[in-house]
Formats: sequence, C-alpha cells, structure tokens
Amino acid sequence: MKPISEKLQSILDRAIDAKKIFGTSFCIEYKGNQWCGASGNLTPESLYFIASTTKLYVTALVLQLQSKGLLSLDDTISKYLDTAILNGLHLFRGKDYSSHITIRHLLAHTSGIPDYFQQKDMNGRSFESEIIAGKDQYWTFEQTIERSKSLKPAYIPGTPGKALYSDTNFQLLGKIIENITQRSIAENYATNIFSPLGLTQTYLYSDIKDSRPQTLYYKSKPLWVPKAMASFGPDGGIVSTSGELITFLRAFFQGDLFPVAYIDALKIWNPIFFPMQSGIGIHRFKLPWIFDPLRRMPEMIGHSGLSGTLAYYSPSKNLYIAGTVNQVAYPSTSFQLAVKLIQSVLKA
Repeated sequence: MKPISEKLQSILDRAIDAKKIFGTSFCIEYKGNQWCGASGNLTPESLYFIASTTKLYVTALVLQLQSKGLLSLDDTISKYLDTAILNGLHLFRGKDYSSHITIRHLLAHTSGIPDYFQQKDMNGRSFESEIIAGKDQYWTFEQTIERSKSLKPAYIPGTPGKALYSDTNFQLLGKIIENITQRSIAENYATNIFSPLGLTQTYLYSDIKDSRPQTLYYKSKPLWVPKAMASFGPDGGIVSTSGELITFLRAFFQGDLFPVAYIDALKIWNPIFFPMQSGIGIHRFKLPWIFDPLRRMPEMIGHSGLSGTLAYYSPSKNLYIAGTVNQVAYPSTSFQLAVKLIQSVLKA
C-alpha cells in the first residue's frame, strides 16, 4: 500500500492533462500533519492569484473592526459611505433602497446589488467576458460603482432566502474599511493579517510589472491580465501560496484574527452556486447525498475563486485544505481534486 503522501501526489499528477489543467498546488492539514504538493507548471512554493478567496481576508478585517467596536454588522452602509456612492446604488422597481443596506447584507451577498464584474449590460457584455477574451483593462472603485448602478438589482436588501453573488458588495466593504481606518485596503491586509501571521509571500497585487504570480489559464490559453488583477482589490486581488493560504485559513477559524465566537454567527446559509451556499462572509460546500451517498465528504466552510483557487475548513474533521488549479474556465476542477484529496486523507 502506497504511503498517503504518494497517493495525494498521484491525485495531483493525474489531474494534469495540458488541455484544461496545466498546474496544481494544494496543501492539506489533518490531525496536526500537513502535506503540500504540486504538479505540472506549479510547485508548492508557486505564487498565484487567489481571486475571490480574497473575500475571506476582507471578512476577517470586518470582524476585527467589529471586535474593536468600530462597526456593527447591522450598521447601514450610509454611516460610512458618501452620498455620491449611495445615491442610486440600489434602485428596485422605482424605489431607492440604498439606505437600507447593511454591512451584513454586503458580507452575505443578500444586498441584491448587481455584480459589476460578471453581470452583463444591456449590450450583453460583462467585464468578465472582456477579460477572458484577453482585453486587459484597469478600473477604479468609482467605475465599479458606476457600472453597478447601470445594472438592475435582483431584490430588496435582506429578502429572506435570497442571495446574489456580487463583487460590488466587497468593493463597498473595502471602501468602508478604508474610511474607518483611514488606511488603504493593502495597508490593512499587511498590518492586520499578513504581518501578524508571518505571511511573507502573500500580498495585494498592484504593480502590473510584477510577474511573480503564475499566469492563469482560460481553457488551453495563457491569460495574463495584470491590469485587471491590479483592479480587483478587496474582491479578488490577493496573491499567495498554498502553504500561506493554509496558515491564514487556520488563523481565521481558530480565532487568531478575531474572536472565534464570531464564527457561528456567520453560518446563516442561502443558496448561491450549486452545491455552494453563502453565509455571512463565508461559503459552505456540502455535496448532496445523491453525489455522496456514503456521506464520505464532510461539510466544508471557507471560500473559493474564479481562478480555480479554494480554501476550506471542515469543523467536524478539523481538516484544512487550500490550493489551486489555476484555470478560469474550469474552476470546479479544484473542488473535484479537493474531494479526492480529502477522502484519501480521511481513509488513511
């Protein structure tokens, strides 16, 4: 019988087909033991874009501010944002609900605010479609809000059972953090998360001449879009490694960044992407019984990103997993690999 490390490495190796997946990098931690492996054009030390997994770091910053009494999740965002940002932010069926939106709504994607990045405009175009077509471009916070205001909200903020994934929510949270602290989001990450945790290879991407992160792929083609990656900021701009993702993930769920008692209050779930559910600043991944009849896959909570990156924790197994397939077109592949890795570790 092969040692478990060989089994895990074999799972990563078999995923490389040079058509969809060109590189994988994963770390998994269970019962005090950590294994990191990589295959293809990635190594365990490779830097890569973690995309929307960045949102977990924003959640941590918000919860830190809550622990210091500098905000409440039930505060309306009008307390922290200028009227120029708020006016027309959420016009639904002729009524402006912008002043009803709370920080909790933004974290939980229950605000109903349109997604500036993936949602299509009246011409059928989205920032996402332009970027994956190779049309690299910058955008500012003001442009994300302007674009979002030109799109239709999905529902009244806080409508029970409703969640719409929107990068605009986290652009707004980033601005709120900056306004409260009077420091940039990059400074907040560095001072309150990266430095305390000793994350020397994790940073917010901002310099388009920085070629350290591994080039993304869209299907079989390399996708190098530094202007876009430098524009995401709080909704998807962090660069990291699998090992440092694990370090952050452990700190997030063990209470090293904010009171661990806050975690349970985040577990209010709404459907968002099958089989994903959105909580308050976190996501839940749980395979339905039809795909897991023997219940071998535990519930996982954390976040993932369009780059094929994920970072999840299993409370029932005290297991952490983080990694990437570095593929924009097939991000679900990272979950397929994660399931295989987790099941192999739990069976060992």
